[in-house]
Formats: sequence, C-alpha cells, structure tokens
Amino acid sequence: MTPERFRAIVDAYGADARHWPAAERADASAWAAQHRVEADTLLAQAAQLDAWLASDPVAAPDSAFVERVVASAPSRRRRRWLSFAQPGNRSRRAGLWWSGAAFAGVGLIGGLAGAFAVSFFLVTGSPSPGPESSYLTTGFGGTAADWSGE
Repeated sequence: MTPERFRAIVDAYGADARHWPAAERADASAWAAQHRVEADTLLAQAAQLDAWLASDPVAAPDSAFVERVVASAPSRRRRRWLSFAQPGNRSRRAGLWWSGAAFAGVGLIGGLAGAFAVSFFLVTGSPSPGPESSYLTTGFGGTAADWSGE
C-alpha cells in the first residue's frame, strides 16, 4: 500500500474502513497502523466530509411520485426488421417502397449522366478539357518537375 493509494481510498470511500474495498481493506488498515500520524490526518479530514454529507438526509420518495415517474417513462417497443410484412403496417411498407425507389432513381440518374458525358465526347471528337497528358503531368494538373536542384 502506498500513501497515494491510501489517500485515494480514503478520498473515494470515506473514513469508515467498512466502506473501503474488501480486497484492499486489510492492506489499508495495516498501512494506517504503521503510519499513524499521516493516516490520522487523512482520516480526520475524511471524517469531517463524511459528517457534513451525512448531515443532510434525503427522504425516500413517496409512492405517488414513483408511480408518476414510472408512468411517464417511454414504453419499450420491440422493433422488428420485417414488420412491413404485417398487414396493419402500411406506413412502414410505403416508407420502404419510397426509399427503394429513391435509391433506384439516383442510380438511374447517375448512369444517364455518365452515358451523356461519354456520348458527348464521342460526338464532338474532343477529349475532356484538361492538361496535356504527358509523363510530366500529375493527377492534380501541374507538372511533376523536379525542383530539388534549386
């Protein structure tokens, strides 16, 4: 047991050794017995805090309050992935249909745009405007000239 660990235990669990973790209780008590002055100082400070915290008792909630809280809690609904197959769930089925139609529409528009671009460049006979294709150009449009000699 180190002084830092003893301080951490007392700060976290208070001055009462019965509240300390069972696995470290014997070691902490042995350390406190060996280092009586330092342990008494830490335990006195913790006892003051324990007394201050215990001076403000909290009353147990009444049953009406507990019932109101439980009644206002959201209900737990089970979500089924295939709930659209049930006859009474038309909104889910409609939402699934629209999302599928939107996905297909985006794919169709992308295919048409690509076909239009390819056909445009085939009809005009000119490649897409851009830098000259050479071994000195890069994908970013500039030359890959070596400037390390300067």
